[in-house]
Amino acid sequence: MPFVPHTERDIDMMLYTIGAKKVEDLFDEIPQSIKSKSHLNLSDGLNECQMHRLFNDKCAKNIPQTNFIGAGAYQHYTPAIVTDVISRGEFYTSYTPYQAEASQGTLQVIYEYQTMIASLTGMDISNASMYDGATALAESVLMAVRANKKIKSKKVLITDAIFPQYVDVIKSMTHAQGIELEFLTPNPSVGKTEIDDLPEIEVGDYAAVIVPQVNFYGQITEFDAITDWAHESSVMVIGLVNPMTLGLLKAPGYWGEEEDGADIACGDGQSLGLPLSGGGPYFGFITTKEELSRQMPGRIVGRTVDVDGKEAFCLTLQAREQHIRRAKATSNICSNQGLLVTAATVYMTLMGAVGLKEVALQSHQNTHRLIEKLSKISGVKVRFTHNYMYEMVVDLPISAKEAKALATKDQVQLGYDLGQFDAQQTNSLLVCVTEVHNETDLNRYVDVLTKVLATCAAEV
Repeated sequence: MPFVPHTERDIDMMLYTIGAKKVEDLFDEIPQSIKSKSHLNLSDGLNECQMHRLFNDKCAKNIPQTNFIGAGAYQHYTPAIVTDVISRGEFYTSYTPYQAEASQGTLQVIYEYQTMIASLTGMDISNASMYDGATALAESVLMAVRANKKIKSKKVLITDAIFPQYVDVIKSMTHAQGIELEFLTPNPSVGKTEIDDLPEIEVGDYAAVIVPQVNFYGQITEFDAITDWAHESSVMVIGLVNPMTLGLLKAPGYWGEEEDGADIACGDGQSLGLPLSGGGPYFGFITTKEELSRQMPGRIVGRTVDVDGKEAFCLTLQAREQHIRRAKATSNICSNQGLLVTAATVYMTLMGAVGLKEVALQSHQNTHRLIEKLSKISGVKVRFTHNYMYEMVVDLPISAKEAKALATKDQVQLGYDLGQFDAQQTNSLLVCVTEVHNETDLNRYVDVLTKVLATCAAEV
């Protein structure tokens, strides 16, 4: 995009045209009482050469590290074509496609994305997207409570361990609506909730249950059985899924012995071609059955034909629009995260079903290889060695925080410190392995961890 600065003459001409004497007149509606009385102590600006040097110096301080952290943000490979496409001006600067006649390209991208994500989850429809996985889950909870008109209860049961940050967001977004969250603690011997751990419930006890397909500890849950258990009591099922693992695991639209499926499926789309990028931005997705479409927040793009019989795309449902429905709006979510959705659409198009399956399979196989290597280190224990996808819990003889700090000096991020949310797990790491890790990376992990343990033992 060209940089075209305005000269003083340009500014004067524009002010003259609109009848203003100075730029400050454009902001005369701001009360004097709230304007800052002091001038900001800003330094002089830098020229282009100085700015380039400044950023080069700062970037030189970045030290690449081999990353084994997961916990909701996963390092998968992003093909070059993804970045190339979303860097085009048509996508990079596009806004909400309210005017169909001027937004056919953007609308088609969203349409293709919705088709792909609905197919991947085995559901009927998808929205245009949410901010991230946490807000998508919170909106799914609100949606399920609204939609389950048979049940007056506002209780929602989280049937297995989910990301702690997701719980915080759900509480923030639902407490004012009177929604009450309850939790089932996973069986510590297997790292997940088993069928015998499910309580006896009756119709009316809960409006919905949250079922993570792969829980916080990386364990594949009993999602089929929990879905049947919930539906027997007219409880709506919200499936929380990682779209990448759906390359191998059963789509939530077919959960249950009779394959009736979850009522809603949601999650974070970061694993679909989005880099970690220091924590975002990402996008969340919600898919659901057709009969719940009016309760789903966000937008739905449809395909039709124009007066000339040519294919055309348009917004067919905007259930969330606060500027249209105001107090009656389904949700006040205000972004479709279009650029990130475009990246995911390019990624899914490129990979296809076979590619997604291969990425998930390679990630699982690499995790299995690292488990075998870690089992040979004295004092280290992989807590759950079966039923995992591509994350695992590793128990250490020392503090996980201390181990991480020492390993960072050797440019390896050992994993997510579970002690951050559970004081009883201060010696435990959640370790993630994906397709980007090769044998050298796995051996380096083992070598660095062995060195860390030896250093700590010597200090003792």
